[in-house]
Amino acid sequence: MALTLDACILLLKEHHLLKSVALNDPATLNMTAIAYDSRKVTEETLFFCKGNFRPVFLTNAKEQGAVTYVAEQPISEGNGMNALIVTNVQKAMAILSAAFYDYPQDDLFIIAYTGTKGKTTAAYFTQAILQEATIQKTALFSTIDRVLGPKPEQRFKSDLTTPESLDLFHDMREAVENGMTHLVMEVSSQAYKKNRVYGLTYDVGFFLNISPDHVGPNEHPDFADYLHCKLQLLVNSRRCVINAQTQNFADVYAAAQATTNPSDIYLFAETAYQATEAVDIDFRFENLEMSLADSRFKVTAVSDRANALGVAGDYQLRLIGDFNESNATAAIIGSALAGADLKQAQQGIRQLQIPGRMETLAVPNHGQVYVDYAHNYASMKALLSFLQKEYHNSKLIVVVGSPGDKGVSRRAGFAQVLNEYANQAILTTDDPGYEDPAAIAAEIRTGIDEAKVQTTVELNRATAVEQAIEASQPGEIVVLAAKGADAYQKVRGVDTPYATDMVIAKQVAERLTKQVN
Repeated sequence: MALTLDACILLLKEHHLLKSVALNDPATLNMTAIAYDSRKVTEETLFFCKGNFRPVFLTNAKEQGAVTYVAEQPISEGNGMNALIVTNVQKAMAILSAAFYDYPQDDLFIIAYTGTKGKTTAAYFTQAILQEATIQKTALFSTIDRVLGPKPEQRFKSDLTTPESLDLFHDMREAVENGMTHLVMEVSSQAYKKNRVYGLTYDVGFFLNISPDHVGPNEHPDFADYLHCKLQLLVNSRRCVINAQTQNFADVYAAAQATTNPSDIYLFAETAYQATEAVDIDFRFENLEMSLADSRFKVTAVSDRANALGVAGDYQLRLIGDFNESNATAAIIGSALAGADLKQAQQGIRQLQIPGRMETLAVPNHGQVYVDYAHNYASMKALLSFLQKEYHNSKLIVVVGSPGDKGVSRRAGFAQVLNEYANQAILTTDDPGYEDPAAIAAEIRTGIDEAKVQTTVELNRATAVEQAIEASQPGEIVVLAAKGADAYQKVRGVDTPYATDMVIAKQVAERLTKQVN
């Protein structure tokens, strides 16, 4: 992979990003590496000065062999280097990274998901189906995993839902070189806020739902900004699929229509849902049978173009929860648009179990434990309301915390949903970052009606899990929320190892069983 100075200048001009140029080398200079982390710089590197940038980073990059830097202002530490001064360094990095890695998106059929909840589940469902259809040639970029190929060593844990553009295009190129032909990816609102996916177009873009989240000092200033960023996925998709039951449907549908032919916009909803807008639903889904182990549901093609995709039929899921049937329906539609048939769709989702999603454990002489990544009001409401219904209003004990430095609006949301469904809450730590976890717990607690919800604080998350399970009685439910399968806690910039909620729950269950025996 390589990129000349000439090519950089032309690309930046084409996108109206270039302010000025200072060259110390011929414009034909070939740069054979790109980086935004000075620790990863090698000889002949193009270096991006982005984010919380400090001039010493450029000094370090120069010493390691960087020959050109891209920044929004000239930096004296870069004297002697080629300088490309741009209006927006994040956009510039996206454009130049795509070019450096020779536009890997052109070699992949890309299905992208956005939504306040359900992105990860829908993405996993879609990849499972397409793995059947493509014979294991579908990559996955999710909140949990990044799958770049069929081998175990080509699977990694994710740091971000949507990574920095340079890493994104690097991983796309890796996936292509590993033989992948399709890619399923989650796209966060921050990906558009920070221009991580600037210039990227998707073959199919999904809008699952929207509700207030990610509003705070380090994220979106208000809901309008959050919605605006979410809508950009539809604006940048060749075909759009929308959950007709989403809030703000009129805005969502209008965004899709802005750049997509109406014949390439598909809508889906539950069978009983009556649309308030004058639109035609293409796919309907309905539950046929559900237990606490699996569920069976039906997808019906309503329109002619939906029927032409050939995926209407009965489906079975191991991942329980009526809310997961909506995610599965989205995956079925997306996979069909990528070429999957009915049999492949049915087989692909039948046995799928997603790490940290509705994982369950029966504890002898105690309650039934559920581990789920539900991490905001909408996802917690869906989870707790489902469990309350299925367990006929049994006692609900919830262990939950809220992350620091982001998602401030979630704290009030947690209090609200606990008031609506929980009998007992243990507030604990969840990726506090640079905030005080005790202060975060106290903020959640101020909104809880303790006349209805017995509330305690235990900042050691493992201890909180233990307390919840020990306090439970047979027939009661213990929900360990928001962490899912995360094997670390983000504390003051450090990923501190954490055994995961399910591992700790199993350890507690084993100890309690031994005590009885």
